[in-house]
Amino acid sequence: MMSDVEIEVIVLSLKVATLSTVISLPFAVAIGWLLARKEFVGKTFLDGILHLPLVLPPVITGYLLLLVFGTRGFVGQFLFETFGIRLAFAFPATVMASIIVSFPLVIRSVRLAIEMVDPGLEQAAQTLGANKFISFFTVTFPLALPGVIGGAVICFARSLGEFGATITFAGNIAGETQTLPLAVYSYMQVPGKESNAMWLVLITVIISFAALASSAWLVKKSKKRLGGRAK
Repeated sequence: MMSDVEIEVIVLSLKVATLSTVISLPFAVAIGWLLARKEFVGKTFLDGILHLPLVLPPVITGYLLLLVFGTRGFVGQFLFETFGIRLAFAFPATVMASIIVSFPLVIRSVRLAIEMVDPGLEQAAQTLGANKFISFFTVTFPLALPGVIGGAVICFARSLGEFGATITFAGNIAGETQTLPLAVYSYMQVPGKESNAMWLVLITVIISFAALASSAWLVKKSKKRLGGRAK
């Protein structure tokens, strides 16, 4: 039987993963399209910066976030002194850490999906009178939807399992920043709490599997719908 504290950890983790996914996806779609369809000066540099969290150790990513958004960081200090907003070691930090770490994975998934869509289809839609915005949402986005869904699931799962950046930037504060991986880590440090840790591990596996199953169902449904349109 799970305690109220453990239920709180699960709810907090789902909240962080959901918010990270909802916030990340629109930006990932926009940037993924930009990288897939446009050539511009500094594209390689931008691509490298966006994918940097993918190769940096998560603890380093969390430390860099702390340097920038901590109460003594040049952004965090301004927000704290001007508006009284504290990001580090608070709930917003857990969401920010999850977004930064998972964002490169979402961009890669979306970008690859858009690159696989024939640009000629967009041009045909524009020839028929659709502007670039309409042609994207009526042609490109539906065809790239399986990749977008895959990116959303990757973001959710990565956010659910984020540890290093979160514990560095947000801390391990019960009821505020303690997500599932951090709670498991805390239980591992206490003799006799192995069963509590195992319960949370099991819950994490179930949630992750449910996310994957939902993704597979949505992708299959979107492909079936696209196939019906093609006919």
